[in-house]
Amino acid sequence: MKFKFILLLTIAGYFSNAQSNALRIHSQIRLPQDSVESQKLITALNEFLDAASEPNEENSWILETQIIETYILLDEFKDIKKSREFSDDTFYKPYLNNVIELKNNQYLIQLSYIGVDNSESHLRASFELIAHQVNDSFRFSSPLLRNTEHWQKAQIGNNIFRYEKSINMDNVETFSALADTFDKKLKVDNQISEFYCTENLPALLNLIGVQYRSDYNGRTQANFSTTYEGKKLIVLGNDNAAFDNLDPHDLWHDRLSLVISRRKVNKPVDEACAYLYGGSWGLSWHEIFNIFLEKVASNKKTDWTEIKENPLNFGENRATHLMADYVVNALIVQKIEKEKGFDGVWEFLNCGPYQKGNDNYHQSLERLTGITKKKYNKAVWELIEKEKASTKKS
Repeated sequence: MKFKFILLLTIAGYFSNAQSNALRIHSQIRLPQDSVESQKLITALNEFLDAASEPNEENSWILETQIIETYILLDEFKDIKKSREFSDDTFYKPYLNNVIELKNNQYLIQLSYIGVDNSESHLRASFELIAHQVNDSFRFSSPLLRNTEHWQKAQIGNNIFRYEKSINMDNVETFSALADTFDKKLKVDNQISEFYCTENLPALLNLIGVQYRSDYNGRTQANFSTTYEGKKLIVLGNDNAAFDNLDPHDLWHDRLSLVISRRKVNKPVDEACAYLYGGSWGLSWHEIFNIFLEKVASNKKTDWTEIKENPLNFGENRATHLMADYVVNALIVQKIEKEKGFDGVWEFLNCGPYQKGNDNYHQSLERLTGITKKKYNKAVWELIEKEKASTKKS
């Protein structure tokens, strides 16, 4: 209650005649003493914030030398004004909290998105930006590079790891070898991956310039990534300050996203590849398959067509999920790769995102394997028995 009261007093001090989408500026905020420079800064900042809701590549107010680092922060601005609770696409308004002059004609900008309903304030997010004076205006960047300017660096090939104190070089080398394997399948050439290693989600957010975002309340771990012109930037916030936790499953997804957006591929096929090549939740493919045999495929009445339409989680819980349909697709991917090489798998991946009834999926499957929708259930059982026999031999 005390926080809400103070926040309301703060909001009340902002200009009451501010435009609906313009930055609210408290009368006591210390802007640059030069009024002309101050006006240019606010004008540029408003332009940047307006463009932040559009695709990143359309934002011309990003500092050119820090585009990819700023993209990863800009992703957090998407739909930031919207409120589902109040059914309002512009419920949260931007408020300027602080302007701090730095060296080299730069300013640290702190701002928040706040909504007010019936005299009650709602804080959605708070951000930090760096404003850089460029010619006769300003451009903006994430504070990521500023926050890590004294960090150390390890590099193997095109894989760069930035860390604060220490790094697990064994995992770095294993990662690089796996990445090379995946890249050969995907025909990835000269793509750069740069990792920033942090302990948890709060550390990750602080690094890129997110002081607070209500969407992440209570969450402790996450990884953020973005791409730009042949480079992928990943900030690890999953107990990975020293890169001690290498996840081949996520590595597959990261390498795939270098060549195509994961939104464009068929998710069950994508996840199937990740299961097959990298396991999941610390389990190898063979371990996943054995659990699948025990918990799902032990029931001979299981209808795989039904499982396809109504996904079944056979993992320990909702968080550490293992999906039966992904295992089935891993068996199919294995068959396709053996018969047609990875070019066949690539075609299967690109059958298109989910459609009700999975017609696009079944058409691609029939074209690649001859397995029709009508024969799907029988064919899956045959693949399961074949893999089961192969597992026993090994």
